[in-house]
Amino acid sequence: MENHYDVIVIGSGPGGEGAAMKATKEGKRVAVVDARSLVGGSCTHQTTIPSKALRHTIQKLVDTGRYGDSLFPDLLRAAEGVIRQQVDLRKGFYARNFVDVIHGRASFEDSHGIQVRLQNGGVRHYRADGFVIATGARPYHPPDVDFSHPLIVDSDSVLEFKEHPRSVTIYGAGIVGCEYASIFRGLQIKVNLINSLDRLLTFLDDEIVDALSYHLREQGVLIRHNEEYERVEADDHGVRLHLKSKKEILSDCLFWAQGRTGNSDEMGLEEIGIQRDYRGTVVVNECYQTAQSHIYAVGDVVGYPNLASAAYDQGRFAAAHLVFGECEAHLVKDIPAGIYTLPEISSVGMTERELTANRIPYEVGHASFRHLARAQITGRTTGMLKILFHRGTLEILGIHCFGSEASEIIHIGQAIMAQKGGGNTLMYFINTTFNYPTMAEAYRVAALNGLNRVR
Repeated sequence: MENHYDVIVIGSGPGGEGAAMKATKEGKRVAVVDARSLVGGSCTHQTTIPSKALRHTIQKLVDTGRYGDSLFPDLLRAAEGVIRQQVDLRKGFYARNFVDVIHGRASFEDSHGIQVRLQNGGVRHYRADGFVIATGARPYHPPDVDFSHPLIVDSDSVLEFKEHPRSVTIYGAGIVGCEYASIFRGLQIKVNLINSLDRLLTFLDDEIVDALSYHLREQGVLIRHNEEYERVEADDHGVRLHLKSKKEILSDCLFWAQGRTGNSDEMGLEEIGIQRDYRGTVVVNECYQTAQSHIYAVGDVVGYPNLASAAYDQGRFAAAHLVFGECEAHLVKDIPAGIYTLPEISSVGMTERELTANRIPYEVGHASFRHLARAQITGRTTGMLKILFHRGTLEILGIHCFGSEASEIIHIGQAIMAQKGGGNTLMYFINTTFNYPTMAEAYRVAALNGLNRVR
């Protein structure tokens, strides 16, 4: 049958792409359905790629001191070329691997059939032996906040912002909130960062969080902890955020960055017995199967870890289980986190707080970037690399990095942590010859620093 496939993947972001590529490589007839007119998902069009391209452009402006003449809407265009390249690349993947791409919004009619409301009008019906839901997530919108107002934006709609604000209030100090606080301050926009907790990014190592807080404040970000909103008032001149503490924060616009919701509504999931929680997260088992064993879900629509890199792997693992009936692999235990603030942060493994709570005897090795020749050459001297290791065995337990290229540097440590048979100790970095001058040399410096504390 023309409209029957072995596998239909709903969503063309990283999770959907990973599933589609794995299934087609295993000889299955595959189609991808996406609600957008272009492939790539929100990762390409609204979140990861645009925000990181924007950040990179602003970093260059800050480095050269040219940010004073730059306007936010103009800089958004810097991301357009990258997005086009990413879309063309992914279109090529599907075409070369004979994956049909259907542009429209899918919903289940029964457990083996979907209807697709096509972008160009009309409805088509498709059937498949197996499905992978990879529809991603979107910013959470509380019902009492008017997101139709042009001065109230989120991480999706900020990319369509037409004005260059003088001030912005960011409600939510998670990864997205902290990243955009850096972006706005890089353009000399006044920033109020409202945090409902008592610290920023509590999943990170405390020393790294302290460094981030210090540098955000040095850049001019006003951080308010332990605050929750009561109501929001907006007019043509600005937005007033009323907090439960009775404070009122007035700014040109409000950037809402408080949580995300899975894109699982209006898909007919409940009608076929697939469970979702109150935030739209689809419930799956360890092999990404829903209550319908032939229907899988991966990526942000299933929640943690909410990373594009992990979503791609989840898609591959789900497709492998769908094809072969068994999980060939699982996500690695230690997934690196990357936070693209200015400077950026990356982390893998346990924090000092976790090690202390678990009564694991550990020690710390530090390398300050200002002591590295490569950092002195580039002028990027802010930051450090921190290695946590077991005092007795010298096994590496956690690596935390703050500063330029942190998200790249972390992968060296991640690779060594994953080694078996005693290859994951501090001695690897001490006995390895690094290129000089490089930022990677920080591992040798930190390892020697740590070894000096225990011997």
